[in-house]
Amino acid sequence: MRRVGLRKGLTDIDSARIAEAMDQVRDRSKATLHDRLHRVRMAGGLAVQAGLAAALSYLVSHRLLGNPQPVFAPISAVGTLAASVGQRFRRTVELIIGVAIGVAIGDGLIYLLDTGAWQLGLVVTVAILVTIFAGASVAIVIQAAATAVLIVTLSPSTENLEIPRFVDAFVGGGIALLVTAILLPLNPLRVINRAARPALDLLAAQLDLTAEGLRNRDQRSVQRALDRLRNNKEELATLAEAIEGAKETATLSPARWHRRDELTHYAEAADPIDRAMRNSGTLIRRSVTLLEDEEPVPEPMPDSVAHLAESVRLLKHEFAVGDEPQQARERSLRAVSEAGRAYAEGVGFSGSVVIAQVRTTASDLLVASGIEQEEANRLIRQSFGEQEAPQGGGPEPEGAPKPPTAPPVG
Repeated sequence: MRRVGLRKGLTDIDSARIAEAMDQVRDRSKATLHDRLHRVRMAGGLAVQAGLAAALSYLVSHRLLGNPQPVFAPISAVGTLAASVGQRFRRTVELIIGVAIGVAIGDGLIYLLDTGAWQLGLVVTVAILVTIFAGASVAIVIQAAATAVLIVTLSPSTENLEIPRFVDAFVGGGIALLVTAILLPLNPLRVINRAARPALDLLAAQLDLTAEGLRNRDQRSVQRALDRLRNNKEELATLAEAIEGAKETATLSPARWHRRDELTHYAEAADPIDRAMRNSGTLIRRSVTLLEDEEPVPEPMPDSVAHLAESVRLLKHEFAVGDEPQQARERSLRAVSEAGRAYAEGVGFSGSVVIAQVRTTASDLLVASGIEQEEANRLIRQSFGEQEAPQGGGPEPEGAPKPPTAPPVG
C-alpha cells in the first residue's frame, strides 16, 4: 500500500525525516572534528609547557639536589600546570601545603601504628578529615591524602622519604611557575582569542540560523538553533578560564606586562558576552513561539537578527586584530534600527519580546565593545526611534492598558 501511495505522488514523509536526520549527523560529525582540532590547538602550548617543566624538574631534583629517584618533582610540575588556567600560583601553594600535611599525618601514624593495609586506610581517612576540618580546598585535600599514601607505602623500602618529597613539591611547583612566567610564557591575547572564537562563532551561527528560520517561517530551524545555544556552557567556561589564565600570565611574566590594558578590556567584555548569550537564548525561544502561534513576521525582523549575528562576528574579528570595534558597534545599532521598523509594521506578543531582546542583546554587545551601559542604552533608544504601537494586533478592547511605545531595554 505504501509503495502504491508513493507511485501516486504522495510525499514520503519518512524519507524526508531520515534525510534531515542524516544531515544533522553529518553536521555534528564535522563540528565534532572541528572542536577536537580546536581543543588540540588550545592545549598545544600547555603540552609543551608541561613537557619542559617535567624535564627541568627532573634535572634539578636529580642532578642539583642529588635525589636518586626524582619522581615527585616532575609530578608536582605537571600537577601545577594541569590546574585550571589562571590558578597555577594558587595550585603551587596548595600543593606544598597538602604535601606538608600529608607528610606530618603519614609520619605520625607510622610512628605510632607501623605500616599495613588498615594503617594505610586510617592514614588516608585522617588526612582527608583533618584537611576538611581545617577548611582546606579540594586540591589540598587530594594532595594531603596522596602524600600520606606515598609515605605509608614507600617508607618501608625508602628511607628519609619525607624531606625529598617536600623539597620536590617546591621544586616542581616553582619550575612550573618559572616555565609559565619566564621561559615559555604564552601570548595571553592569542590564548583569549582562541578561547573566544568558539563562543562567539556559536552565538553568531545560531542567530544566523534564527534569522533564516524567521524569514522562511521554519520553526524546526529555529528550534535547532535554540537547542544548540542552550549547550553553550563549555564555550563560556573556556572563555572565562582563558581570561583568568591570561591575567595570571600578564601578572607573573615581565614579557607580557605591556598587555595588561588589553587584557583588562577582554576581562570586562566577558560578562556582557555572557549576557548576550543568555538574551539571545530568550530571543530564539520567543521566535519559536512566534512561529508556533503564527504571529506576523515583518520583513525587517529577520534582518535585525541577522545584523546581530554580523555584529558578533565583527566583534570577534576586531578583538582579534586589536582594532577599536567600530564596525561591530555600527552593526549592533543597525540591528536595533531594523527592529524598530519591524515593531512599527506590527508584531504580536512574542514578536514584541523578540524585538525587545534584539535591543537588549545589542546593548550587551555595545558594552562588550567598551561602551558604558548608560551610553549604550541611550544609543539603543536613539537608533530604535519613537515607534508607535504595533499595527498587527487588532483593536484594543475597552479598558485594556495601552502598550508601551517601544520595548524596554533589558
